Amino acid sequence: MAKILILTAGYGEGHNSAARALQAAFNEQPGVDAELVDLFALRAPRLNNVSRRGYLKLINSAPLLWSAVYRWLDRSPRAPWLFRTLASHRRLLGRLIAEKRPVAVVSTYPVYGWLLNQLRREGGISCPQFTVITDALTINSLWYRTPSDGWFVTDRDSAAYLYAHGVPATKVHVSGFPVSLAFADRPPHWQPPDPLAVPERRILFMINSGRRHAVDIARALLQHRGWRITFTAGRDEPLRRELTALAAGAPAAAEVLGWTDRIPELLMTHHVVISKAGGATTQESINALCPLLVSQIVPGQEEGNYELIRRHDAGALAETPQEIVSTLQRLFASDAGLWRHWRANLGNLAQPAAARQIAATVLQQAGLAVGVVPAARPAEGAPILIPVAPVSP
Repeated sequence: MAKILILTAGYGEGHNSAARALQAAFNEQPGVDAELVDLFALRAPRLNNVSRRGYLKLINSAPLLWSAVYRWLDRSPRAPWLFRTLASHRRLLGRLIAEKRPVAVVSTYPVYGWLLNQLRREGGISCPQFTVITDALTINSLWYRTPSDGWFVTDRDSAAYLYAHGVPATKVHVSGFPVSLAFADRPPHWQPPDPLAVPERRILFMINSGRRHAVDIARALLQHRGWRITFTAGRDEPLRRELTALAAGAPAAAEVLGWTDRIPELLMTHHVVISKAGGATTQESINALCPLLVSQIVPGQEEGNYELIRRHDAGALAETPQEIVSTLQRLFASDAGLWRHWRANLGNLAQPAAARQIAATVLQQAGLAVGVVPAARPAEGAPILIPVAPVSP
């Protein structure tokens, strides 16, 4: 059995989401066993929980401070010195690699590249290592300042960014973001209703942070008859109860969900989604062909995600309740012409089989035979192009 190690971390859901999709794609291949490892949770679970909560509090309550930290990590030649504090993590990773004997290591979090290369210098790793970049366009240099046998990026503009910063074109793969295989295997009935045939407008509001602001947005959305709102409140039970009380008797129809594993289905069956510009959320909305209204941008890593949407005219930034409502009204006006335009543009970006293509490329470069990669099912006749081979700058 060929072992693949997939390294992830809980500092932002995009890393874990990409890792889970990759694990599913690798494990489709006969004779392959992919294992997820969160080294930070494994080495020091209590410290990991504290640091994750601190990270989330920092990006939500002090975004300007986080922006300064992010840009220092990107620009300072001293930033990698921080990884010297992870010597025990590196040793644990070395023991795992010696025990598991993987044919390849794939990381979805930038710190691992530095740990792996230190292990390589110490003779503790000989298999190829690959980096799946979960950010778009504005890519922190920690992702590419240390060697890798291959980098996988979300789009051609992100590839061009790496070329401009000295990454060899032969090692850059424009694969798309590895989203859940549910997007590639989309059932035909997972579509939003045609706005011309059905007056109902389905709006998904995925609440990630900023509870007070989220309630204000929810209150504004619920005032519009003909809109059907689905709220996802995650594990915040008080917020779920508050939204349920708000929705009772409101002009708009509403469904309030707590934590759910139905996000792919919800995205593919709603006309539009409102959420922050997280890496996983942005890429899942693209591959669902569900236009994204960005209600929050975390400075640094999320700026490029929104820019990808803006550059391809496939969504909008709307941060206040008034901006969100007016953008939705414009989206659905004139027989939903703008919605159709954005949805068509998303079709040019979507690469729902990215996880399978990444898995196939890694296995091929590791010298393993690869079975047929299931083709993505095109949505509404839109072509889905998934370049896997390196592209020229």
